[in-house]
Amino acid sequence: MSFLDRYLAVWIMAAMALGLLLGRLFPGLDDALDAVEVGSVSLPIAIGLLLMMYPVLAKVRYTETGRVTGDRKLLVASLVLNWVVGPALMFALAWILLPELPEYRTGLVIVGLARCIAMVLIWNDLSCGDREAAAVLVALNSVFQIVAFAALGWFYLQTLPGWLGLETTSAEFSMGAIALSVLVFLGIPLLAGYLTRTIGEKARGRDWYESRFLPRIGPVALYGLLFTIVMLFALQGDAIISAPLDVARIALPLLVYFVIMFGGSFALGHRLRLGYAKTATLAFTAAGNNFELAIAVAIGTFGVTSGQALAGVVGPLIEVPVLVALVYVSLWAKRRFYPDSAN
Repeated sequence: MSFLDRYLAVWIMAAMALGLLLGRLFPGLDDALDAVEVGSVSLPIAIGLLLMMYPVLAKVRYTETGRVTGDRKLLVASLVLNWVVGPALMFALAWILLPELPEYRTGLVIVGLARCIAMVLIWNDLSCGDREAAAVLVALNSVFQIVAFAALGWFYLQTLPGWLGLETTSAEFSMGAIALSVLVFLGIPLLAGYLTRTIGEKARGRDWYESRFLPRIGPVALYGLLFTIVMLFALQGDAIISAPLDVARIALPLLVYFVIMFGGSFALGHRLRLGYAKTATLAFTAAGNNFELAIAVAIGTFGVTSGQALAGVVGPLIEVPVLVALVYVSLWAKRRFYPDSAN
């Protein structure tokens, strides 16, 4: 493990502190950073996400994705966890822990519907998960996100609460915004990663590509992650500091959600005998959420100053440190339950 990887938790804490400090020292910084957007996401954050994802997707051996698409246990388990269990769990936690706060509750439901297609690649890579499996599952989530997001939003905000005699929320989601988010934050780095590997291997061979080229671009992913975290905290520092109690209320169901989804998914993968690499991939793709989409949908539907938008913003601020901690948990589980695992 490299020096950067070994002390990742330290760098992330420092990036959070730096973002908060920048937001406090320069009051107009959030407006400046948010002035230019890509798919309703701040341009600096979009750049950070693209830098973060490209090196990871350049590592994927695309000729080997066929072994993943043929693994029905993995694909079915991922679809059920992401599109049945995840949204239902977030709905239940939001109503149980935030029954009197409808705006925050709605924001959390939206976060639960936005399945991860970005940062999960970093967590998967750090935990020594299966890169090819991660690429396939992320692509699968992207397709379902475009097709199912609006329908599930209608179900969890209007239909299901109505059946249970609870308060309903009317909301219309932009399919264009959802498709644009997938295109920008998955399509661009995926195409770049595929072309880089294809051209690099053809020109210099796989040995040179994996032993010489990939180590050079590898650190860019973590630099992009740290840059994204700094920008997130600089953009949203005021919201965090001005409403700490509200942030804590929103954070509790998120924390419970991430732990249950990761732990349950990891246990399922172990029971299905998927092996460590695919089990870790299954767990992280199920636990992570597409915060850039959740924020964009919340802002576009309810407004930038809404409680729904604040809930979307708190999502990644809790997800990042929790999933970093779960990377270490996953590596411990590898040593404990998969001592003979090569990956």
